[in-house]
Amino acid sequence: MYDVIFKVVIFGDAGSGKTSLRKRFMTNVFLSDYRKTIGVDFETTVLELDGKEIKLLIGDFAGDDRFRFMFPQYIYGAMGGILLYDITDYSSFSHISDWLSVIKGTNQRFPIILLGSKSDLDDFREISRSEGVEVAKSIGLNGFNECSSKTGENVKETFAGLTKIMVNRMIINKTKIQSIRVLKKLSS
Repeated sequence: MYDVIFKVVIFGDAGSGKTSLRKRFMTNVFLSDYRKTIGVDFETTVLELDGKEIKLLIGDFAGDDRFRFMFPQYIYGAMGGILLYDITDYSSFSHISDWLSVIKGTNQRFPIILLGSKSDLDDFREISRSEGVEVAKSIGLNGFNECSSKTGENVKETFAGLTKIMVNRMIINKTKIQSIRVLKKLSS
């Protein structure tokens, strides 16, 4: 039995490294053979945080335009998200607002971390770390980081950070709900 189950969604442009990120986190292995995601792929894992078992249902969404119509259904019920862009591909960075506008058009509200991928390819960088930080702050995202699925740098830390944000949000929301009480009954 798990103390809590969270659905986490990974999204961003095609080729930004969503599947590699998920696979690295799940297996601690980098798969160099790239296979395009068709629709959505899900996997589950269990983390322990402060003595509590937390099950994560992690899905990565195909970034191809032909699957975008499915995105609102994919994020339904999400408790956290990772918006991924490739630090060597400015186009993937420029589409951040497009992905977020789809979420804004739904009733889904969940914490999102902006994550620059492929940090091991620093010599080919097109987006500086400071640009990523600035965009994450300016649009009100819950955090920023850069990672390398190839080396494993900051992969576990990103998922752990997002999990802590989700747990804290759940505690805050639960506290708010528990503090509501009827003060006066109104007659009808």
